[in-house]
Amino acid sequence: MPAPWHDIDMRSPEQVIDTLRAGAQASLHSAARRGSIDVVGPTDARAILTGDLHDNPVGLDIVAAEAGLTGQHDGPPPSTHLVLHEVIHSGRLIHGLDLSYRSLVKAAALKSAYPEHVHFLLANHELSQISGAGIVKEGVSVVEAFNDGVAYVFGSAAAAVTEAINSLVRSLPLGVRFRGAAQPGAGPDLLCAHSLPGDDRIDRFDTSIIDRPTTEDDYSPRQGSAYLMVWGRDHSPGLLTRLGDLWGVGCFVLGHEKADEGSFVRAPNVVILNSDHSNGVYANVALREGNSPDRVKTSCVRFAGSAQR
Repeated sequence: MPAPWHDIDMRSPEQVIDTLRAGAQASLHSAARRGSIDVVGPTDARAILTGDLHDNPVGLDIVAAEAGLTGQHDGPPPSTHLVLHEVIHSGRLIHGLDLSYRSLVKAAALKSAYPEHVHFLLANHELSQISGAGIVKEGVSVVEAFNDGVAYVFGSAAAAVTEAINSLVRSLPLGVRFRGAAQPGAGPDLLCAHSLPGDDRIDRFDTSIIDRPTTEDDYSPRQGSAYLMVWGRDHSPGLLTRLGDLWGVGCFVLGHEKADEGSFVRAPNVVILNSDHSNGVYANVALREGNSPDRVKTSCVRFAGSAQR
């Protein structure tokens, strides 16, 4: 059983559009979708959790294989869930072009093939790509470089491909909640998201958003609650405790912030993961064993070590 993207011609607008649209439909109509998040469990399953990937194709291959979604299994995958976010905007441009639409297509193919096992979450770079909001990294406008890559590959079909990209991004949940494992005493709920609203914007944030579908207003730059949720950094312990208590979450697993060693714990209830640099990690969490921040951090695996196994 090859990877779900194995037979996709990444230069074919028809195949790329079909894959993106199929991923959007799988995201919107997943049995796990509740409001604007996915909800799984109670479950004794395993969860493979990533931080920002930023067009890390080797990393994407590794976590998809680790989750049993490529090549090693015949028939349904094992009881494992894969969480992905921020897959676009590569640091490796080709003649100034960002071709990370290919990682977006791969993530959509995974979601379409395994709609109840793959949870592809909204992140600030994907949201900025569809809104046109500027992000500059190392002097490069990443939104423009991405658009230039799509235009170069697809020519006159670029607008149709972009429309399909936009549809996929608007379908993405804001998070995935893993309810406490079926075994008694296994621990509180774990919520994976790209980020949480920052302390300076929390008064504008609608905390009920996770219980309802998103609206167009939620995506408004610097105002909408979906926007605020994917952009927050440096959260205070007070805010983290408030959101954990309000949402019934004992541990948040987030990306968005820099973790030089691949991961770190922010007290009282957050683990930050990075999956896009030489020390990048993913977490391989046995949900039956509990979901505390320290346990999640202990479960982290370096991509470099995984590639050598």
